[in-house]
Amino acid sequence: MRRRTLVGVLLAAAAVPSVAACQSENGTGAAAGTGAGPSASPSATPPSFTVTPAAAAVDVRPDAPVTVAVADGKLTDVTVTAPDGTPVPGALDAAGTTWSSQAPLTVATAYTVHAVAAGSSGASATHDSTLTTLTPGATAFPAVAPLSGREVGVGMPVIVTFDSPVAKDRRRVVEQNLHVTVTPAPVAGSWSWQSDSKVEYRPEQYWPAHSQVHVDIDLGAVEVAPGVWGKTRDIDFTIGSAMVSTVDIAAHTLTVTRDGQVVKTIPVTLGQSGSGGKFVTRSGTKVIMSLEASRQMNSETTGIGQNDPNYYNVNVKYALRVTNSGEFLHAAPWSASSQGRANVSHGCTGMSTEDAKWMYDNSKVGDVVVYTGSDRGIEPGNGFTVWNETYQQWQQGSALSA
Repeated sequence: MRRRTLVGVLLAAAAVPSVAACQSENGTGAAAGTGAGPSASPSATPPSFTVTPAAAAVDVRPDAPVTVAVADGKLTDVTVTAPDGTPVPGALDAAGTTWSSQAPLTVATAYTVHAVAAGSSGASATHDSTLTTLTPGATAFPAVAPLSGREVGVGMPVIVTFDSPVAKDRRRVVEQNLHVTVTPAPVAGSWSWQSDSKVEYRPEQYWPAHSQVHVDIDLGAVEVAPGVWGKTRDIDFTIGSAMVSTVDIAAHTLTVTRDGQVVKTIPVTLGQSGSGGKFVTRSGTKVIMSLEASRQMNSETTGIGQNDPNYYNVNVKYALRVTNSGEFLHAAPWSASSQGRANVSHGCTGMSTEDAKWMYDNSKVGDVVVYTGSDRGIEPGNGFTVWNETYQQWQQGSALSA
């Protein structure tokens, strides 16, 4: 019995060192890993990024926004850069955790994305990636009148004609990316769709004389029809003096004003009556479309053949076109005896060669010629006819008016 007791004591004494080996350094006796005492400091969690479009994305739509978001931190620097170093504008949200682009991208362009974030625990992280925008399979080129650098009259509309139709449901976004700026003072104006490939702009009133106009066609990132993208263009032109003429068809006179002052009154002859009224000069507000020092006028282009008594084929001097259908102001020396007295033309405004040359020398594309005194009105689209509607009527053709 004593032997068994001694063995038990010895065994208990031998067990003491192993128990001490499991004690903490402060002697509390808590075993490591039990969580009963102070734990080690956790490792810092670095910020993590979510970038849209994803890294190495290709065929990215240029109208798709670029976003950089961070978790476990805040963004301190974000740049999205084109190959030439041009940055894409963007902004951080109030929390400083999401950056979003604020301008469209350019098609067929590779961009680099660089972002830096500071973590809440002191850690930081950097992200670098690339994305490439799509290359359009088809584009719609916008031809613009007037051309850049031209001086035009106060009645000249801005005409944008696309070589590919614009989808009806895309007209609104197209208009939102067509910008007209007038200096030195802004004026109200509106676009109006004339067809699925043509949109025209006019101010509420005639352009201010001696002003500058800038047209920004920012359609490079606009899909104008399924799979068809626009183009970007900038046009600058000048408005010259305010040349506004009035033709009184019944009185056979043309009165010319420049910047509000009458500068010349010219006796004229207009379209004759009879023949079913097809030669009567149209009333309405017309705009000079072109100036030609000479022009061959052949009635066959208007459907009057050589066997018709009204047939003509003559070269005229100083021709100023005002309609698509063939109305001009021009020299007509053969009708000198009727000028100021009777209407004997086939619809044109005839005058002496001297007066026609004066008009040619002093006029420009975009000058206004208002015709009054006949019951035949100008048809919409028969020339630059934008001033034959009220401004409210004109605005109804805008996709933004809905």
